[in-house]
Amino acid sequence: MYQIAYEKPKVTLLQESGLGVAEIAARTCYDSFENSENASIRNAMQNLDIDAINRIDDSDLLSNLAWVHHHHSIIEHATLSYLIQGTSRGVLQEHARHRLQAISVRSTRYTMSSVINAFVASIENGDPFSFFLEKLLALNLFVISDQDYLAIEIRAIFDKLMFQYKRDSEFIDSAIAKSSLGYLREFKGNAQNLYDALERGKKKRNVGDKFKHIVSDNWKVDMVVTFNIRSLKNYFDLRDSGAAWFQIQWLAQEMKKVTPVKYLKLIDKKYRES
Repeated sequence: MYQIAYEKPKVTLLQESGLGVAEIAARTCYDSFENSENASIRNAMQNLDIDAINRIDDSDLLSNLAWVHHHHSIIEHATLSYLIQGTSRGVLQEHARHRLQAISVRSTRYTMSSVINAFVASIENGDPFSFFLEKLLALNLFVISDQDYLAIEIRAIFDKLMFQYKRDSEFIDSAIAKSSLGYLREFKGNAQNLYDALERGKKKRNVGDKFKHIVSDNWKVDMVVTFNIRSLKNYFDLRDSGAAWFQIQWLAQEMKKVTPVKYLKLIDKKYRES
């Protein structure tokens, strides 16, 4: 059976808040600071050592609340932030369904200039699509890496842009910065030199506003996401699961790999029991 090749995302843990704040929150609820196994928590109300609190790796109280009493609101005070590189817009759509997260995503509105430059330059080539295809393949824009499949996808992008170009008298003005319009005359008939000049020139602000209709679910995106670990538990339960779409399974698995065990012990039974 033929299998299409995909690129998996890369995930980096950017920051972790530690468990100390969550234990302080719990101890505040119960006024039980003196019962903590962590000295920095026991002394928190008299001598607040924030650095020591943020270095806590374990908490009996948090474990008890999470697994015995299922009192998960306390662990919302612990957060983790991940840099995700090279997932797809299809995954982004799935990701956005998890309400309790902060998410910042690479914007097509501001980052499509090279695609539009490739199309504008391709018009000066004897075989416009071949030129466009070569440039887009080099930009590594897609999660699917199978070249035959990408030729189909890039053809669709080219056709949509050509459709718009033939019907929109303001296409070029929307696509190219005013300071670069002279390159169209200077390099008329020379697609490569025109493309190089447009790439060196000033980028058109908000170029994606008029052209983002070309983007498919296979388009790569980078993003930073921040979860509190109660929400992260929900995310892993649903997405690191055979029932989840395989691309978001991959992402959840890569996120779990870089998540420190001290957090996983509170949200994943496999790590609690290990």
